[in-house]
Amino acid sequence: MLVETMGVALSKAFQWTTVDSGTDTLEVTPLNENLLKQIIKFAVDFSSKHPQEAVFVFREPLEWETRLDYSIFEQGEGYEIRETTVQSEAKGEDGELLHSVMASTVRVYNFDQLSRFLQIAMENKLKEAQTCLEANREPIVKILGPEYGTVEGQEMSMLYLLDKLENDINPEREMKMKIFLLLRQLDLQLLHSSLKHISEDNRLNPDAINNEVNLLRKISGKGEDTVLESLDYTSDYVFSNGCRAPPWRQVHGEICYLVIKPHDTDPLYITCSAEGVFLNGGQLKGKNCIDYERKSDICEDIVTFLRERSPRFVENMAKQECNFFKEPTSEKTYKHMEVADAKVSGQSKSLCDFTEENVHEKVKSSAARRRSIDKKKLEPTISWKNTTLSASHRYFSDKAAKKDIEEEGRSGAECLKTKKTGSGISSELVKMQTALKRKTSVRFEEVSETSSETEEDEEQPVYRPERNTDLPSEYWGIQKLARFLKGGNPTATVLALCFMRHFNLAQEHCQLAIRDSGCLEVLINLLDTEEIKCQIGSLKILKEISQNTLMRHAIADLGGLEIMVKILDSPDKDLKSLAAETIANVARFKQARRTVRQHGGIKRLVGLLECSSVGSTSLKPYQAKDTEIARCGALALWSCSKGIKNKEAIRKAGGIPLLARWLKCSHANILTPVVGTLQECASEPSYRLAMRTEGMIENLVKNLSGENEELQMLCAGAIFKCAEDKETRDLVRQHGGLQPLSILLGNTENKQLLAAVTGAIWKCAISGENVSKFREYKVIEALVGLLTNQPEEVLVNVIGALGECCQEPVNRATIRKCDGIPPLVNLLTGTNQALLVNVTKAIGACAKEPENMMIIDHLDGVRLLWSLLKNPNPDVQANAAWAICPCIENAKDAGEMVRSFVGGLELVVHLLKSNNKEVLANVCAAITSIAKDEENLAVITELGVVPLLSKLANTSNNKLKRHLAEAIAQCCTWGRNRVTFGETKAVAPLVRYLKSNDPSVHRATAQALYQLSEDPNNCITMHENGAVKLLLAMVGSTDETLQEAAAGCIANIRRLALAIEKAKYG
Repeated sequence: MLVETMGVALSKAFQWTTVDSGTDTLEVTPLNENLLKQIIKFAVDFSSKHPQEAVFVFREPLEWETRLDYSIFEQGEGYEIRETTVQSEAKGEDGELLHSVMASTVRVYNFDQLSRFLQIAMENKLKEAQTCLEANREPIVKILGPEYGTVEGQEMSMLYLLDKLENDINPEREMKMKIFLLLRQLDLQLLHSSLKHISEDNRLNPDAINNEVNLLRKISGKGEDTVLESLDYTSDYVFSNGCRAPPWRQVHGEICYLVIKPHDTDPLYITCSAEGVFLNGGQLKGKNCIDYERKSDICEDIVTFLRERSPRFVENMAKQECNFFKEPTSEKTYKHMEVADAKVSGQSKSLCDFTEENVHEKVKSSAARRRSIDKKKLEPTISWKNTTLSASHRYFSDKAAKKDIEEEGRSGAECLKTKKTGSGISSELVKMQTALKRKTSVRFEEVSETSSETEEDEEQPVYRPERNTDLPSEYWGIQKLARFLKGGNPTATVLALCFMRHFNLAQEHCQLAIRDSGCLEVLINLLDTEEIKCQIGSLKILKEISQNTLMRHAIADLGGLEIMVKILDSPDKDLKSLAAETIANVARFKQARRTVRQHGGIKRLVGLLECSSVGSTSLKPYQAKDTEIARCGALALWSCSKGIKNKEAIRKAGGIPLLARWLKCSHANILTPVVGTLQECASEPSYRLAMRTEGMIENLVKNLSGENEELQMLCAGAIFKCAEDKETRDLVRQHGGLQPLSILLGNTENKQLLAAVTGAIWKCAISGENVSKFREYKVIEALVGLLTNQPEEVLVNVIGALGECCQEPVNRATIRKCDGIPPLVNLLTGTNQALLVNVTKAIGACAKEPENMMIIDHLDGVRLLWSLLKNPNPDVQANAAWAICPCIENAKDAGEMVRSFVGGLELVVHLLKSNNKEVLANVCAAITSIAKDEENLAVITELGVVPLLSKLANTSNNKLKRHLAEAIAQCCTWGRNRVTFGETKAVAPLVRYLKSNDPSVHRATAQALYQLSEDPNNCITMHENGAVKLLLAMVGSTDETLQEAAAGCIANIRRLALAIEKAKYG
């Protein structure tokens, strides 16, 4: 390009493409969108940051065609609006208009009017900025004049411009220079962003391209079976970064240039860049340089590029006997098929070859099938066994069966003009390789990708056994329609699609017919045509059948998701809505969600939420369509929002503010997917913070009082996750959310809603202020009533809520009065780990009341708690040990009760070997309670409790410090335990506990040191470790227990010192 405008950013940083009409347009890419947003921010802020420069009148106006309705200018000030024109009230010195819109043509003469226009455009400003730059490829020339444009070979350095300014000093030139410098600063900013994007974009790299070239060269040459005649670089010079492209082209991400000679086409001149591989203009005549302009679509690698252009290449690749890539050791083997599946230094896997033995097996299998099919032609396979296999497997196994049908449809299918050159509906070989490549290219990411999804979240296709029952007439009706769908012209295809929709596509046999007749592949290929009606008809059918799990997997395996993601950019609103809703159905398993993200679907889906009709009560027809698009986009985001990476992608794409805007609307049909998305994403701290700061909690609370049960369930589920944070719990209370939650407890029929509501109550009950409110609303009584005849997911939350409410004595009494203790004890025999964690906590809290303890003991609840110490789950062990403490303290004959448990004391002592800090702390607390009985203390001493406690002394956990010190203090009262603690090196670490910031640790430690100081050797150890100075500071504490223990310990140390002095000096 001769003129480099906006500095060099517009020509070099932006990504351009040439449409059929020959005009250049900006590609829809993340890089372009980012650069456009920076330019918009620059233009919008220009008027406020540079008011003098903003009123400078351009040399020529910036002109472009707008799609904005004239009515939008009514929102702004300073415009005169007539029937077909809009003009600014502001005028230039000569009286000329500074801004006008006539016959959809915008003319802007200064930055002030440009800023006003972009602010009025609101959500359309991105599109307007794009159109403006496409129509004004030399904006700096129009703004400042031709002398500021850079012509190739002309000096345009800063020194040159300053020299011009010095030789011709006038206010206008000075103003132009200021504007030029501001534009140059923007230019550098855009180039920096572009380079940063390219450096962070981990796609093709020099090593990957070099490996692919070397591998292709090995199977190229003059022979008939070679894949290419030759493949050569245009330059032998390699830069230090591995690139062969000149530095001024590397800024575009270009890596190298190749000349490829296929057997059946003219030489191809291609560019290999970080984005992919594409056709360039080739060698310029009479010049030793290349026409760098892109002449084709971008392919992901060289092999994919060649497949689309050389049938001979595809044919010969299939003949190669050796694997193009080495097979990995952990390959995935399907029955009758072995796939070479690997990846070479970051390069996408794109080729697969079969060993000679396997090829013979396929041929033999196909021949056998052909013989059987000749006898009974077109008999469908009823089994779903092979639905989820890749298209390559079906190619080998069903090739003969489909041959006749495909030949009938091949001629008619060519009538549909497809976007991908050479990809007809019936090109099974290309489809096979594409599907296989897509299937294998995601496997490496599966190893490293972390996700919030569990195995239970993943749907598993249910394979049904083959049936021999007669098929209904609908099955054969769809089989007949398949012939017209494959072999007709566009009109016949649309009619066939319409007739197919008359069938009940939700029925399994109709879906079987679509699959068995090969219609599914045709429907997906129709999405890649330029016939809008065909695309809409195909999507309507795919939307219906994708409700089935197996069909979802089949659509994803055949590449349907990638095409649907591209359709999201279509200007046709109905098409976008259908594509988004179909994506919502298909993207319900991990691989599909990953595919949507990797192909830029998340950003596009978030873009569908941008709508001017948010919050409108009465919608105009065009607004209703925009709302429907947003609804479908939200549905798709809801399906995609399970994985951690997808949640992060939604956040980065700006999804949170848009979801917050839609949350304020009153339409339940769009609120449901919006809240569903937020509820799914609320597991991430960043989303919880955003939901709190964006004011979403108030809207969630508001929707709890609606009539839509699904919406209520989702709002309660979102509160359940968000209420992990205290600020959110307070907001729920402040916005009046506790009462509607209490009311919803009465809906016991809807178990999903009940589970969400009880979960929200559980988390909200962590705050004492909320518990007081729940007591007013009689929530404790209602929760006790839900302890029986409920599913486990409800019980877990109910008991969790009761456990939090039981921290207050009045609520413990309420539970007893409502006969809640017996069902709680009965639940101790369950196997659900989450349920056991909560029920042990609840019973431990209830046992603090002596009256409750009597009931628990009568029901043998203590024995059940003790048996849970053997549970493999450390959380269950920890809570069981903690619950045992109040049980022992409030039992009538605690010592005898503990001794009655056979092996109970051995079990407690053994748990001191646990690696879990919470288990250790709670077991130490239990030992403190157990050791209050002399006989029990003697037993656990014999079991070796003292050395085990001593081993735990070197810890940094304050809770463990406290309970360990209490246990040591209690154990010192028996026999020689004091001496043993000293011998096992427990004293010195205890002295260091006195430096803790936790007062409860100080009290427990002082008590332990007081007991240990009864032994002279321990006193010496304490003195050597500086205990006296630390204890002296605690003698003045307001805690009487701490005072007495500290003073007693110091007294013992002092007595020992006096005794030694007396013995020494008489």
